[in-house]
Amino acid sequence: MRGSASTGQTLWLVAALATGCATPGVVRGPSPSAPSLLGAQWTGTASWYGEPHHGRPTASGETFDKARLTAAHRTFPFGTRVAVTNLDNGRAVEVRVNDRGPFVAGRLLDLSEGAARAIGGIGAGLIHVRIRVVALPEGTDTAAGKPPPH
Repeated sequence: MRGSASTGQTLWLVAALATGCATPGVVRGPSPSAPSLLGAQWTGTASWYGEPHHGRPTASGETFDKARLTAAHRTFPFGTRVAVTNLDNGRAVEVRVNDRGPFVAGRLLDLSEGAARAIGGIGAGLIHVRIRVVALPEGTDTAAGKPPPH
């Protein structure tokens, strides 16, 4: 009797394995590593903010200065340096992320008034830009940031 139970269990195991092998599945390789934030670039829309926020604290704790070359981004670490190019006129500026935003869907960055002025975007309100991460704050994992949602 003991031999029959053992044979039955073996047959069940073989049948289960054979069925599992016959089932189509997804072949998974190693998980891709997170893309490096350093050097990553995106194209989209930037907005700008100024006077109503001047002198108020930013999300990083710094006081907002509308004339400084700074920006708000939803996920980049504070201190990240970003090259911003106005695609309508080719003018570019480097900004430092010190705030969170923009909080309007489809926008990549909120630029300070000074940064928007530097690339000729004040009159437009919304600016068609390409952004590229050029430096991360010291001690930041290069894969820590996420691409901006669109």
